[in-house]
Amino acid sequence: MSHSKTLFSEFNPVTAKQWKQLIQYDLKGADYNETLLWESPEGIKVKPFYHNDEFENNIHVNTKATEFKILQNIFVHDVVKSNKRALETLNRGAESIRFTIENETVTIEDLMKNLPLETTNYYFHLLFLSIDFVEKLSQFATNNKANFYIQNDPIAQLVKDGNWYKNLESDFEKLNKIVFLNSPPLEECPPFADEVEKKLISYISINATIYQNAGANMVQQLGFTLAHINEYFNRIPSINTPITIEISVGTNYFFEIAKLRALRLLFNTLASEYNYDLDCNIIVTPTKRNKTLYDYNVNMLRTTTECMSAILGGANEIANLSYDAIYHKDNEFGDRISRNQLLIIKKESYFDKVNNPADGTYYIESITEQLAEKALTLFKEIETNGGFISQLIAGAIQKKIQESANKEQELFDSGKEILLGTNKYPNKNDRMKDDLELFPFVKQNPRKTLIIPIIEKRLAEKLEQERLKLEES
Repeated sequence: MSHSKTLFSEFNPVTAKQWKQLIQYDLKGADYNETLLWESPEGIKVKPFYHNDEFENNIHVNTKATEFKILQNIFVHDVVKSNKRALETLNRGAESIRFTIENETVTIEDLMKNLPLETTNYYFHLLFLSIDFVEKLSQFATNNKANFYIQNDPIAQLVKDGNWYKNLESDFEKLNKIVFLNSPPLEECPPFADEVEKKLISYISINATIYQNAGANMVQQLGFTLAHINEYFNRIPSINTPITIEISVGTNYFFEIAKLRALRLLFNTLASEYNYDLDCNIIVTPTKRNKTLYDYNVNMLRTTTECMSAILGGANEIANLSYDAIYHKDNEFGDRISRNQLLIIKKESYFDKVNNPADGTYYIESITEQLAEKALTLFKEIETNGGFISQLIAGAIQKKIQESANKEQELFDSGKEILLGTNKYPNKNDRMKDDLELFPFVKQNPRKTLIIPIIEKRLAEKLEQERLKLEES
């Protein structure tokens, strides 16, 4: 018998019922349910304790924390400068690079010059849809044995902009051809058989960050993401390379861990229905929803716990948000701080040493199960009503998000949801008017759109605008 078994054999086991009786006694007549149970915005009741006799089977989700990589975002304005910055950030602790590219004039060879290709993941977030440009990326990756992830997401374009790149038919025709040309099922030939060359690079990406940034609750984030993914499974039958999902996390620490675990669980459940047997590749970035203009250093505390949730929840890549991202242009200092936060968590706090760290945690497992079940119910409701794109066109998705966002905004405005330094303990002497390089609020852009776009909005925007006006007076 091991030492630990000898030690614990001295203690009699205590059942959940016995714990509850003891708690009820200590409450001295107060109602257990009203006093100690609370309900999340998603309708999940949280108990004061969880016990193993309430769990028949543990929920195992493969969350390999040891695999998470530090992802550095680089917006490509100037190819030479972007290449230099990529080299520098890799030397300073970044482990993966994501280039955001806004047009097809970028020369891949110049952008990738002298970069380590076989040992590093490179993501290409394209703000346009082009078969030719993806072919250039694909050819370069094949010739150089590079790990490329192409982030094209026409549905996210529709969600955020209100319009497709061109239209539904054209966008999916292009995306189908991109996927077929670069990762075709070998048994299929027409219609592009003479152009086929088997390659193993990721071409399908789902950007679900906007749902949290716009105010959707966690069940909605999961349900909408699943429906978003399902559109690609339905419309692109030849997917056989890894699918990338990008999602945001907030500061509800344990719930966010559970949300990411539930996402992987739901994805694998959905994927199995399409005989797709690859695990998803999850990129996590902290939400903008709770970030503030005033007392901006608190943003570092927020992003630290959010990154910890991401790691414990099983993120493959984490792109941290710099403390000044909402009001400063990209800058070396902000990048270095955000990168160092992850380096400290990984190298000094040993978050990369244990796989599946949340397994057996009854509280997290209970939330994971409830989030997954509620999200699956929402997903089925969306599919019953025509699918995600149809529900976007009808405005049903936007309505659900707006209702959730309004509830959260009311909690913030009333002081029940707290952002320190903003709606609680604000520094009256804090001045920001002269430090704004970016417009940190929702921008108005009236125009004709196919759907009502889903708009990202921070909780503190109205209060901050009022404070900026007072600075001017």
